[in-house]
Amino acid sequence: MIRIASVSGLATVQDAGRRGHMHEGVPVGGALVPELLARANAAAGNPPDAAAIELMGRLTIEALAGCVVATDDGRREELAVGSRWAATCARDRARYLAVRGGFDVPVVLGGRGTLLVAGIGGHEGRALRSGDVLRAGSAPLRPPGILPAGPDRSAPIAVFPGPDLHRFEAGVFDLLLGGSFLVDPASDRTGIRLSGPPLLPRAGADGGGDGNGNGNAGVSAPMVRGAVQVPPSGQPVLLGPDHPTTGGYPVVALVARACFGAVGALVPGDTVRFVSGR
Repeated sequence: MIRIASVSGLATVQDAGRRGHMHEGVPVGGALVPELLARANAAAGNPPDAAAIELMGRLTIEALAGCVVATDDGRREELAVGSRWAATCARDRARYLAVRGGFDVPVVLGGRGTLLVAGIGGHEGRALRSGDVLRAGSAPLRPPGILPAGPDRSAPIAVFPGPDLHRFEAGVFDLLLGGSFLVDPASDRTGIRLSGPPLLPRAGADGGGDGNGNGNAGVSAPMVRGAVQVPPSGQPVLLGPDHPTTGGYPVVALVARACFGAVGALVPGDTVRFVSGR
């Protein structure tokens, strides 16, 4: 059992997400950087998807009972009652703090992770605050071993052509592949916002569509994590784990699933380049 002694920035409980509820308007959610969640859990001796704290800022915990804690950078320590332990993101987007056994928060719609936009999951459906108490759970224990690899946020992001290419000027996918984009500070768990060469729609084709060449301006379409939406500004948004389940902006590309973690790890000012996943 631990108590949040202090926290600055955003800290939530996250796991591998909740699947099977997109049709109800509930995104999968889960860790922004799944590879780092798995690293923290491996260091603590947990399964890779056990619930842990996702931190974007700085956090200090106090042990209310003896426990083993670990972070994705490989730090691991057995805390005695009353001991304190601090973690910080430093220059990373997110840091993950795991406790041996995983955090015992309620399972909601098949997942323990916090979905802030719906106020469900995690600790009371909200961000963690000073004074919050979290209990260690009973996730199957494993001996700590070699940590899995983390994402390389400097590597190109693999993408596939999106369903709405017909709504853009000719050659827009090549422009995406050939361009250099910067991560905007407004990025969050909903989406990573980029600035770079504008990806412009065809004249008269900037309304909604059904992905089959039909205009139908204003009609929303299903959205998934990794969809590269383009709002009227022409600056792309890479949808993250807390994305809306529908949207009207055209989707120019889809990020390869293997690159989700690398996208989530991007920090403001990072340069992003894309390569074809085909």
